[in-house]
Amino acid sequence: MNKILITALILMAFISELKAQDTLKINFREAVQLGLKQNLSFNQLNNQQQVLKTEKQAAQMAHLPNLNISNSGFRQTGQQYQQVEDQLIVTNVSNNIITSNLNTAMPIYNGGRRINNTQATRFFEEAGENSIQRASQEVMFNIGRQYLQVLLDEELYRIALENLENQKKQLEQIEGFVQAGLRTLSDQYNQQSEVARLETVALNAKIQWETDAWTLAETLQLGPNIIPDLEAVSFVPGQSEYLSMSLDDLYNIALQQRKDFKQQELLEAGNKKLLAVSRSFMYPQVNAFFNYSTFFTSLDDRSISQQLWQVYPQQTIGVSLNIPIFNNFNNKLTVTRSKVDYHNQQLEKSALERRISQEIKLAYENYKASIKREEATKLQVAAAEEAQKAISERFRLGVSNFVDLATANQQLVTGQSDYAQALYMLFFQEVILNYQLGVLAVE
Repeated sequence: MNKILITALILMAFISELKAQDTLKINFREAVQLGLKQNLSFNQLNNQQQVLKTEKQAAQMAHLPNLNISNSGFRQTGQQYQQVEDQLIVTNVSNNIITSNLNTAMPIYNGGRRINNTQATRFFEEAGENSIQRASQEVMFNIGRQYLQVLLDEELYRIALENLENQKKQLEQIEGFVQAGLRTLSDQYNQQSEVARLETVALNAKIQWETDAWTLAETLQLGPNIIPDLEAVSFVPGQSEYLSMSLDDLYNIALQQRKDFKQQELLEAGNKKLLAVSRSFMYPQVNAFFNYSTFFTSLDDRSISQQLWQVYPQQTIGVSLNIPIFNNFNNKLTVTRSKVDYHNQQLEKSALERRISQEIKLAYENYKASIKREEATKLQVAAAEEAQKAISERFRLGVSNFVDLATANQQLVTGQSDYAQALYMLFFQEVILNYQLGVLAVE
């Protein structure tokens, strides 16, 4: 009796502590939205996408001429040279000078560097968008796993409490039988021990529920002392349209829908363009340029406006040709690095193709196995319920002993727990299959 009392006090203290916590009522969709808002890696990918977008814009603007204006004003003190009537006169004075320059240049031919770089940045930006979409599915998948685990823990705790209440009623019945002389005192003591054990089982189930709920709260980045109160999800076992498809069909769907695979394809295409960019440095470069410059000097008595706009302006327009001959193997090194990056990206894509094939097959087989497990445990529960009813009646009539009754009760509780786990696992296996196919979305 002391053991029962101590366990009950612990359970009451634990429940009192639970009631002191703040709860947040939330459904699965809200949990996913909150997770996407708070997830560190997902937010970092969104920030990185701004860089990729700006890089694409910069590559597009590179097709236009650049334009720069520079101005400077300074004083020169010391010997100054002046041209006066075909004579060069040297004087020691201070000269105030203003200079102004306008420069523009535009590449005419650079081995396709601008075009390939523009295409590469476009591929990389699109790859980043696919990475964000896959990251959102990953966040959804992880939150879904934790969300279902909390719901399963709650169901297992409910089963434990229900079993505890049933065994307490059974104890009251056995105590009545003992008083009537129909049962021995040992049966009463055995039942008291069983009730005490189930008190601990219920407490452990409650602790596990709370632990997983706090884990989900941390994933969702809830405030201090706030624990989520989850809404139940509807279970429709064995209804996935993908069960009737072959593995080859599922594999093709995954290649079309998986954002991480699409990302790898775009990264491969982008690195191929960067390889072409690195090779362009080995080709001749042709650039057109235009320069406009003028200046003002205090040694000239004419006005600033006359000197800047009429007397000293100079214009230069031309074309430059640069032919690379020997650059200490720097160009070759750049090409080699780009080639290695491109080949490594091809290896990444091939590895992902193999991994997708394995993941699809594993998810598909586990899903089918979960359907069979759910059907088997459902029959297990039905059989255990009938057996428990029959043995309870036989025990009441004094035909069966306490061991038979305890065994029947444990088999019923085991069956109920197995069925609950099988049902949740079946639901989650469908989530896993959708995730591996790349079609996971919040319903």
